[in-house]
Amino acid sequence: MGIIRVTNIRVYAFHGCLVEESKIGSDYRVDVAVKANLQTSAKSDQLADTVDYVHINKIVKEEMAIRSKLLEHVAKRILNRIFDEIAIANEATVEVSKLNPPIGGNVQMVTIEMTSQRS
Repeated sequence: MGIIRVTNIRVYAFHGCLVEESKIGSDYRVDVAVKANLQTSAKSDQLADTVDYVHINKIVKEEMAIRSKLLEHVAKRILNRIFDEIAIANEATVEVSKLNPPIGGNVQMVTIEMTSQRS
């Protein structure tokens, strides 16, 4: 078993419950870790045998472009696509962070983290 991590994917998106958030948007950071059997790719040296981090980045960018009220909803969609599209993924963790959230204080970011396993 091994882990492929894609860290600090930066995206501008329009998530949130406030009307203002849907109009102004915010900066987000997304981190993804996918557990998979990497022994085949370690031997074959073939991209088709591993978790392609370009594919993960594409999934994140596409799902972040779809507005949601809650970050949990976005994270679940990302997890669903990872398992639908990456056959060797056994487990995945997605962290979605809103940078400088509008919560009336000096807060660097708020983060939700979700982990799922292939069923």
